[in-house]
Amino acid sequence: MKLISWNVNGLRACIEKGFEESFKALDADIFCLQETKLQAGQHDIQPEGYYQYWNYAEKKGYSGTALFTRVKPLNVTYGIGIEEHDHEGRVITAEYEDFYFVVVYVPNSQRELARLSYRMTWEKDFLDYILSLEAKKPVIYCGDLNVAHQEIDLKNPKTNHMNAGFTDDERACFTKVLESGYIDSFRYFYPDKKDIYSWWSYMFKSREKNAGWRIDYFVVSEKLKDRMEDAAIHNEIMGSDHCPVELILKQ
Repeated sequence: MKLISWNVNGLRACIEKGFEESFKALDADIFCLQETKLQAGQHDIQPEGYYQYWNYAEKKGYSGTALFTRVKPLNVTYGIGIEEHDHEGRVITAEYEDFYFVVVYVPNSQRELARLSYRMTWEKDFLDYILSLEAKKPVIYCGDLNVAHQEIDLKNPKTNHMNAGFTDDERACFTKVLESGYIDSFRYFYPDKKDIYSWWSYMFKSREKNAGWRIDYFVVSEKLKDRMEDAAIHNEIMGSDHCPVELILKQ
């Protein structure tokens, strides 16, 4: 079972850069998107053989998530049930027979950490949400988590320390997730692999120089560890400042 997650940084722009060809080539059973940046009626994507679900931000041209799945979920919900967080289209939860699958676009702490305080509230509430699902059945969640967990996860850790996405607070929140019974799937398979990133700034020829960050993840319940087969980061695929990330599960 192949699962793919991709922050497309504006789906309409990504479509013009080969999104549909990449979607077909990746041939995922579940394919989820973050930062779609569109509203209902602003797309006509109908990939054959998929059910599709969208969560749009109230603010136009901002945030947004989507889920394409070959197997119809038992149930689909949007947001995490907290008014403060549920206006930006950041979460879709699909319930399957033996696990919950959550696509998430985590808020960015922004320049000068203007939104770090809100981000900390989000982190607590989102983990509480995941654990409430876990009490019923195991959880897989994925998306742009806007954090590089360890120094190995970005090209320039020293100069980026305490910048958005690499603050001690954000990193500690992800550590707490892992301590709560979850696995960073890529690091599970490739604990020491360096220079593998999923996001590059559009400035300073960062992608050409591979000066990137690994901020896109599949996070998997420890209860599903035996079903994990492999993980990958498709840095050969263009079309966004992020690239798709992958998890393979045994059926």
